[in-house]
Amino acid sequence: MPKRKASGKVTIALDAMGGDHAPEEIVKGAIAAANGTDGVQVLLVGQENVVREELDRQNSTGCVLDIVHADQVIAMDERPVTAVKEKRESSIVVGIELLKRGEVAAFVSAGNTGAVMTAASLMLGRTKGINRPALGAVFPFPTGPLLCLDLGANSDCKPTSLVHFAKMGSIYMEKIFGMESPRIGLLSSGEEDTKGSQMVQKAHRMLRKSKLNFIGNVEGGDIGSGRADVIVTDGFTGNVLLKLGEGLGEMLIGALRRGVAENPKLKEAAELLEPTFQSVISTLDYREYGGALLFGVNGNVVVAHGRSDADAIKNAIKTAKREVLQDIAGAFRG
Repeated sequence: MPKRKASGKVTIALDAMGGDHAPEEIVKGAIAAANGTDGVQVLLVGQENVVREELDRQNSTGCVLDIVHADQVIAMDERPVTAVKEKRESSIVVGIELLKRGEVAAFVSAGNTGAVMTAASLMLGRTKGINRPALGAVFPFPTGPLLCLDLGANSDCKPTSLVHFAKMGSIYMEKIFGMESPRIGLLSSGEEDTKGSQMVQKAHRMLRKSKLNFIGNVEGGDIGSGRADVIVTDGFTGNVLLKLGEGLGEMLIGALRRGVAENPKLKEAAELLEPTFQSVISTLDYREYGGALLFGVNGNVVVAHGRSDADAIKNAIKTAKREVLQDIAGAFRG
């Protein structure tokens, strides 16, 4: 396969077959990114006939999008390790292989999260000193940016993994956001040192002994308060927390809009408040932040939400571009 290099552009491989709305929304997002994101070349990875048919259906004339054929698809419900080993021609494995060979600078997928993490870990290798990769995303709260990890890569964690997540989070916020000694919080059921599961309590003791700026346990209500710069938790809890926040945000904004619509006197006020509504939505809307970074592997990988639409995919590609330009993977190695 020939090298694909675009002068002055960041080449990003996109899993065209991954996600609840693939390939339609994935291809639509790729077209939007290619047309609206400067300095990006998108490479679609998937079943070529299916992808090309979708490109034709969406009238992508004038949009330069290359396709790399991948004959197989890893479904959302497949066991990650088995699927990665048995489906070597899947869009996820082929996309990670392109990244490993330097054909592309980053890989984006809205497909099976476990399969993406497994393929990246096995094929790219883990960052030295990190035993488990983690998914992390930065949320733009009014009190300042907050990095949360893990958001779903590891349902079961050991205390040492939480410490590693904290170290990666601290490095990220220091090098990318210029924070000096970022404040690390450990998500628990109470602020006291003795609260939380045995795993959390042990991680708490280990973090106390570390050189990190560990501020102690934080509770769910502390998220967005500005108390911490990085919040660390296991992937099961983090994923539930993320989706709960998304659901509550949508519910609250919907309730506000319905209440305003039912009162004609508030119509003018509603128009004035619409930018505020959008700002609140964007804080936890997966479509806005696009995807989570896969911390702890030797390569730039972004995992998008499984139900991503075209806007989410476009923003995930933007996230991948930032990851490449800021050399996040290199920051952990350094």
